[in-house]
Amino acid sequence: MELMLKGIEKRWGASTHLYEMDLTLVPRAVTVLLGATQAGKTSLMRVMAGLDAPSAGRVVADGRDVTGVPVRERNVSMVYQQFINYPSMTVAENIASPLKLQRALDRAGIDARVAELAGKLHIEPFLGRLPAELSGGQQQRVALARALAKNAPLMLLDEPLVNLDYKLREELREELSALFATGESTVVYATTEPTEALLLGGYTAVMDAGELLQYGPTAEVFHHPRSIRVARAFSDPPMNLIEAKATPAGLELSSGLTLALKLPRDHTTTGYQALTVGLRASTLHLQARPGDLSVPGIVELADIAGSDTFVHVDTAVGALVAQLPGVHNLTLGAQITVHLSPAHAYVFDARGDLLLAPTTNTEAH
Repeated sequence: MELMLKGIEKRWGASTHLYEMDLTLVPRAVTVLLGATQAGKTSLMRVMAGLDAPSAGRVVADGRDVTGVPVRERNVSMVYQQFINYPSMTVAENIASPLKLQRALDRAGIDARVAELAGKLHIEPFLGRLPAELSGGQQQRVALARALAKNAPLMLLDEPLVNLDYKLREELREELSALFATGESTVVYATTEPTEALLLGGYTAVMDAGELLQYGPTAEVFHHPRSIRVARAFSDPPMNLIEAKATPAGLELSSGLTLALKLPRDHTTTGYQALTVGLRASTLHLQARPGDLSVPGIVELADIAGSDTFVHVDTAVGALVAQLPGVHNLTLGAQITVHLSPAHAYVFDARGDLLLAPTTNTEAH
């Protein structure tokens, strides 16, 4: 399905949930709606599905204006954060229900498709059970399987993995990417997690406070965020932001420290204009490398999460977070030196718009 949103807005009383936006989804591809809670992702998906009519603008599906057409009159499948299954049907019957309505497969074909999806979503042992006999994570997988079985032209998934445990979430992200790649559906997938957007690939629409900030191929949006708002939304933890001034020698930070990074000439000849340097946490190091700027500081927190350690450091240029591979036992209050690489630095102007981004190969470090 080719879905176009033209001048869409959504208001509830005096509250604006979606500000005016235009968005044309790439057909038969995955579009990730990325943004924090209350960014407007669910509101936008409900307008796409026909669950809510927009306050202004038009929704066009395959060239047909479907603005205000209710969801029951559209061929759409949707999976919410909270699982929704038919309680009186077994798991197998739940998954098979859209296939039976389509009448495109015989009984053997339906059973084969149910078994295939159950295997991919790790719910084969539960096919004969009722949803009430399953855990929350298992019920969510049943809802996912039923949506995938429908193979609707438009598939909307609103943070479908949020209630699953970490290990299963990682496995299903890879499975879903493969399933989406082999299907014919246009998929919209909402998430708060930048890592999930990167793993799913495709295209990403970054949202914040009801605004659509940027849309494009996921890798392009990640490596070339249009603004500070996009960069913060597409970084976990949020990108380190440091105030700076342009000088002939580079970017002058607080306390006289200078990052050896030259801007285009038109930004240096105007003198010491206000800039912001952005560095993702994964690009900060404890070991110096050639060309790095060394910034001393004090450890405020060392948080071990999975296979990484997130170190929060109070420095002369502000609070910084470094994401270090492996487990690091750092004493709170200890003095430490964090090393910043100019090759990994983003530079934003006084309005917060992107001036300079690292080349893709340098940011991959």
